[in-house]
Amino acid sequence: MRLLHYICAVLTIASAGSAFAAPDPELVKAAQGTWRSPAFAARDGARHPVEELTFFGLKPDMTVVEIWPSGGYWTEILAPYLHDRGTYYAAIVPRGMSDRTAKAADAFQAKLDANKAIYGNVKVSEFGKTMSNIAPAGSADLVVTFRNFHNWVGNDMAPQALAAFYTALKPGGILGIEDHRASADKPQDPKAESGYVRQDYTIEMVKKAGFEFVGASEINANPRDTKDYAEGVWTLPPSFALGDKDRAKYAAIGEADNFVLKFRKPTK
Repeated sequence: MRLLHYICAVLTIASAGSAFAAPDPELVKAAQGTWRSPAFAARDGARHPVEELTFFGLKPDMTVVEIWPSGGYWTEILAPYLHDRGTYYAAIVPRGMSDRTAKAADAFQAKLDANKAIYGNVKVSEFGKTMSNIAPAGSADLVVTFRNFHNWVGNDMAPQALAAFYTALKPGGILGIEDHRASADKPQDPKAESGYVRQDYTIEMVKKAGFEFVGASEINANPRDTKDYAEGVWTLPPSFALGDKDRAKYAAIGEADNFVLKFRKPTK
């Protein structure tokens, strides 16, 4: 029944005009795995992982690089899906940056070590201001990053990040970016302090780095998101930066309005 639910959901989106193919049943199974954190799985209704990865063109024999996997929401899906035929690189924040990043790296490695049957083939690399060798040059079919681009805009790392992704990708390889969408009628904050970044701003920056824009998906759009909160996007779930203050109000809004963008490294 859950498999049928996923397939029907994607077909409904496709009939509404989005460029979605039917999902791979094996990808659906990976998203439904018993190893997944209940807290992460509970967010699937807002994050649409199967639909988004399908939009990016994920296949089980690909070499995929995820940039900054954090606690491993996407790792729990990508690692088992790519386990037998593909390769999955998790490019974490460099452990040597601070005690905090070292602890985060240790926690991520502990997650992998706790279930080697699922995560035993994960290749951990690093990405940061002083480390950008995320995977061997020209090896990746797909590079993906979720809700991180605003960080790189804010700390002037976006050009460096895009150059690293370009280097890692094969000619014709795909770059997938999801992030919190800023209002199109307001100038882009060059520091993206609210956590939001304009879709058109992102597209132009990525194109400037040499990528071809393939398309956008509205799978994670949220028209209830007014994008005008004192604590920025972190006011909304899952962060709830204001704690219990107006929590029901922000829960009703849900997770942020997010764009999903697909780019290609040119073949020539």
